[in-house]
Amino acid sequence: MKSGFLDKLIERLGRIGPEDVQNYLLQLAQEKGLIETVFNAIQEGIIVTDAKGRITYVNDAACELFGLEAEQSIGKRLDECVRGLDWKALSQSEGAISRDMEIFYPANRFLNFYIVPLLIERRTPKDGANSHAEPVGHAIILRDITESRRSTEKTIESERFNALTLLAAGVAHEIGNPLNSLHIHLQLMERKVRKLDGKVKEELQEAIAISRAEITRLDSIVTQFLQAIRPSKPVLHPENVNAIVEEAVRFVAPEIEDRDIVVEQELRSDLPLLELDRDQMKQVFYNVIKNSFEAMKRRGILRIRTNMDATHVNISFTDTGGGMSAESLSRVFEPYFTTKSSGSGLGLLIVRRIVREHGGEMAIESNEGKGLTLTIRLPYLDKRVRMLEAGTSPHN
Repeated sequence: MKSGFLDKLIERLGRIGPEDVQNYLLQLAQEKGLIETVFNAIQEGIIVTDAKGRITYVNDAACELFGLEAEQSIGKRLDECVRGLDWKALSQSEGAISRDMEIFYPANRFLNFYIVPLLIERRTPKDGANSHAEPVGHAIILRDITESRRSTEKTIESERFNALTLLAAGVAHEIGNPLNSLHIHLQLMERKVRKLDGKVKEELQEAIAISRAEITRLDSIVTQFLQAIRPSKPVLHPENVNAIVEEAVRFVAPEIEDRDIVVEQELRSDLPLLELDRDQMKQVFYNVIKNSFEAMKRRGILRIRTNMDATHVNISFTDTGGGMSAESLSRVFEPYFTTKSSGSGLGLLIVRRIVREHGGEMAIESNEGKGLTLTIRLPYLDKRVRMLEAGTSPHN
């Protein structure tokens, strides 16, 4: 960055009058105001710091991305305003640096963080012809890449899930064949046992019955696992989402009593009917409620709330458990990732799969140690009358 204009102005201060000084200052103020207006009009966040990392300028977009107040941020170190930012590592480079980062406040977003050092040329007092570049701060440009990043993640997740489904189908097939063979051989054994008499016959029949029951149980587990990992296409009917929530809560009533948990329901009464697969959505709510119970252990509070906006019905589940760390939160939908000692790591992945099959989406907000809120957003069709403007009738 050149300093010629300011150097010349300083050199001439002793030879110009007050009016000229006022005109120069007015010109500088106008140029500064124009630059700030331009910077606030662009969508990318812009932050300028001094050599010590203190904020000297921040535009509106950067304030929105990081949840900052411009006036309160000026003069503060950037790493004080943006927690978790390793400013020392970022600012030591002599050249430009581009990094992708994930932020969780005020909203979960992905940003491209581009930082470039600001240098100003200084002439040496002895020889005005020579000059050297002196670092005076950094300029940071922030670009919101959430949409492209999540689109990429969805593609990767879909590929992972397809691979997982193929693996599960293969394992189920390999287990299913021996189970069928065992079932057939048990039938043969049972026919021969019928020809026996006495206590030996009774003991063998009991052993065969136990074996058959265990084979049936294993077969049921495999079938349920396949249905969960590869859910069937939802059969949609108009449903009352509040009724499904209440049904899911009633289903876990014994566990509510056993764990001494309080379930508070705030269900909006004027919700529209949604096109849902009742059984699949009940499974979704049941899994979410069960996760909340396990997170709270005993004597917790689960708040279930339904509401709506212009396009979606929202069902939120807020618990008073231990919450999740930022690292765990970013991996919560990965296959087999779990924070539980005995969890499969498939629960939330399957829940989101079903929700997406209904055209919906899920969001999770949490601070470690302060509980967790999971929100399911399901679209609805607005059936209200749309008034046409005059002259738009097809008969005109």
